[in-house]
Amino acid sequence: MPGAVWGKLIVIYVTGDMHGEMRRFHSRALRRLKKGDTLIICGDFGFLWDGGEQEEKNLRKIGRLKYQVLFLDGTHENFDLLEKYPAEDWNGGRVQHISGGLYHLMRGQVYTIEGKKIFAFGGGESVEKQIRMEMKTWWPCEMPNLEEMKEGADHLRENGFEVDYIFTHMPPPKVDLMKTERRNQLEAYFGEMMAQTKYKKWFFGSQHIDRKITYKNYAVFSSVIPVEDATGPKHFFGR
Repeated sequence: MPGAVWGKLIVIYVTGDMHGEMRRFHSRALRRLKKGDTLIICGDFGFLWDGGEQEEKNLRKIGRLKYQVLFLDGTHENFDLLEKYPAEDWNGGRVQHISGGLYHLMRGQVYTIEGKKIFAFGGGESVEKQIRMEMKTWWPCEMPNLEEMKEGADHLRENGFEVDYIFTHMPPPKVDLMKTERRNQLEAYFGEMMAQTKYKKWFFGSQHIDRKITYKNYAVFSSVIPVEDATGPKHFFGR
């Protein structure tokens, strides 16, 4: 029976940037997730950063969790480490399998998870780009390129420009609570996507807040939200 394991309803949850903080997985909110559930992290996963022994242990621990963990890349990832994982087909799109039930959702892909169509598009532009360049913790490929955007548009077209949920790291246009004045190709791309694509909800993580912005757009950070019931603040689980 789709969407159930031993009679239990299987749920897709979403949360925001983790920045490699293992304690997030020990939170009361995530302890509520059960076997078969899915957690989607909207960028800045951060557990692929230094490639050290402890980091490898953490990745294996995450992969052994009772629920599967899917993450988008954000702007604070070590892309040199991430690109070492080969891409493979998974649930209708391309992913990088990191460990056990841990997968990286690649940019511009459409997946079918628990019968729901999901469009994922990670990446973005660092606010502190210059500082990170000086510290050598910045990668040019944090910003999606035109080929990735075209691939995303092609996959949306293949699905009739209709999905259930959109997950990104950066916010869609006119939903930027930081009131940044930056204009880039990704913002323009998301603007076209909003105009053409029919979707129920759009979740993004870069703003580091938990808030329902409009009836279709949600900023997520430390809270854990069931995507099917994300209708208001009462559905935000605490840390």
